[in-house]
Amino acid sequence: QVQLVESGGGLVQAGGSLRLSCSSPGRIFSRSVMGWFRQAPGKQREFVAGISRGGRNTNYADSVKGRFTITRDNAKNTAYLQMNSLKPEDTAIYYCAADSSAIITTFPGSDSGSYEYWGQGTQLIVSS
Repeated sequence: QVQLVESGGGLVQAGGSLRLSCSSPGRIFSRSVMGWFRQAPGKQREFVAGISRGGRNTNYADSVKGRFTITRDNAKNTAYLQMNSLKPEDTAIYYCAADSSAIITTFPGSDSGSYEYWGQGTQLIVSS
């Protein structure tokens, strides 16, 4: 079973920054669009950001545009989510996901159904 492993969550004050990491087996990572989703208590899972296989294209939810940046290091089989200017409403469990059916030109989508591999999640709490 493919495992995506997130790390980097924690407790941070509003206005602060944090970086999440997601590592994946190389055979999956290299051919996958990578995405970050989050689920806040009592809410549905929502798309946060995605990045194409080569890293050229990125996609962001409106709620995080200008504050979050998704990147990937294909040599390290790791995706990152840099989160700046954090707000209490960013509090959630953050999940990494991979769409291994993507081709090199696939734009990173926001539909969770497109991603077949998921991590266990990492908790972010932003205090006011």
